[in-house]
Amino acid sequence: MGSQEVSSTVDWQGKHVTVAGLGVSGVPAARALHERGALVTVVNDGDDARARAQAAELEAYGITVRLGDGATLPPSTELVVTAPGWQPDKPLFLAAAEAGVPVWGDVELAWRLRGAGGREPAPWLAVTGTNGKTTTVRMLASILEAAGLRTAAVGNIGVSLLDAVLGETEYDVLAVELSSYQLHWAPSLRAHSAAVLNLAPDHLDWHGSMEAYAADKGRVYEGNTVACVYNVADPATEDLVREADVEEGCRAIGFTLGAPGPSQLGVVDGILVDRAFVANRQKQAQELAEVTDVNPPAPHNIANALAAAALARAFGVEPAAVRDGLRAFRPDAHRIEHVADIDEVAYVDDSKATNTHATEASLAAYDSIVWIAGGLAKGATFDELVTGAAKRLRGVVLMGADRELIHEALTRHAPEVPVVDLDRTDTGAMSEAVARAAALARPGDTVLLAPACASMDMFTNYNKRGEAFADAVRARADESA
Repeated sequence: MGSQEVSSTVDWQGKHVTVAGLGVSGVPAARALHERGALVTVVNDGDDARARAQAAELEAYGITVRLGDGATLPPSTELVVTAPGWQPDKPLFLAAAEAGVPVWGDVELAWRLRGAGGREPAPWLAVTGTNGKTTTVRMLASILEAAGLRTAAVGNIGVSLLDAVLGETEYDVLAVELSSYQLHWAPSLRAHSAAVLNLAPDHLDWHGSMEAYAADKGRVYEGNTVACVYNVADPATEDLVREADVEEGCRAIGFTLGAPGPSQLGVVDGILVDRAFVANRQKQAQELAEVTDVNPPAPHNIANALAAAALARAFGVEPAAVRDGLRAFRPDAHRIEHVADIDEVAYVDDSKATNTHATEASLAAYDSIVWIAGGLAKGATFDELVTGAAKRLRGVVLMGADRELIHEALTRHAPEVPVVDLDRTDTGAMSEAVARAAALARPGDTVLLAPACASMDMFTNYNKRGEAFADAVRARADESA
């Protein structure tokens, strides 16, 4: 099965395929393969009520499901298709390697199945990076829609890739978010153009090292045909472009918050400009949009907009569509979301900032901050984050299981900043956190929830954490009205 083969050239009939993991990727993968005549066995570590319900759904189609045993490779397996989160060192994959059985992820399967039914496969514009992927992909989809193209935000967001490539809708182009997990299991992916937004330590327990994590991110550039988009402020992303094996004529395109050089997009006097996709990039620049067209116009979000614009321009989108698409875009909840102004203090929910890299960008967007932080640190350290933000901090309110790690960094690097340490991890702690932050704030300040930590010590997910913050802020606004 070569890297460019699609469903019409693959004979699935009677092929023994093991699908590793149920859930949002495993169930549609199993069904798609079964419909094409494959003999599918699904293996899953868990055996809870949800898994049993999904198993019953698949067994009704005649698919074999094995719950509570995801470690053993079923006999006669010719291919393993895995959920993206399963770690590469699981016994199932070690057994597959020993037997010479290939392992694909859901992205690889979708890539191989694109063009089903003989229709022309839609090109992929792919985005990865440690932070900003979802926002950038949704911005990109908005720009493509403004250009009149049939598109969807897919992959690690929105519509599943399998649904996108096998569904009834025929897309002109797909805006694809890809995680490092998905890229690890997608050896044949060849995007039209791709961007790596940034690189910072994340998921190192899964990848084993920063080098391995970066290498998996860099897979997104392999075989690109038009543009490899990189972050000028993050040289590691440009290094990945240099290492990539791309099609002849594919260009390296940088984005920067400063004035762009040739083959770059950047910002001049509050204007997003393009010096990459113009007739004379040595002397010409094309105005795309104003900084105020980006919502919100925080520095890292402007960088996201430039990356999205670069991919759209690589696909031939006109400048007016970039502007219109950025104006139409609305960010997801809990991503630098302005909740309310109370007594001349802004309250902003960035609960999605679950690691130090995302929080660094969030803190950089405001001049004077009362910072609400804490949760599960996931092995992170906070010295660099605190050092960079110290001059912006009016005060800090800490909560959550690993708050002491942040407190220690504050003591070392910002000893003059007042810190409130809430010794509680119940969900009601958020109301107290907001009240204590309000007491520290002065007119013109921003109370910012940017936890730099995961949420699961106190909340189901970052959405629930953000909702708790917003509810507490709105309750306070009602009281002061």
